Amino acid sequence: MAEIVNLRQSRKRKRRADKERTAEANRIEHGRPSSEKALTSVARGLEAKRLEGHRRAPANPADGED
Repeated sequence: MAEIVNLRQSRKRKRRADKERTAEANRIEHGRPSSEKALTSVARGLEAKRLEGHRRAPANPADGED
């Protein structure tokens, strides 16, 4: 036979797990020194710039067709 599951309790368990994952991500993001945050910000900017440089077509079609 199948196990009887209380849906209300399982929803609460899922909600708690989601909140814990969000809290863990926030601890990682906000629990760092300013210098480390600055390094991450610079690295993200460089990565975005590198990715933009590898585009095959311009972001705005009117930019490259003159």
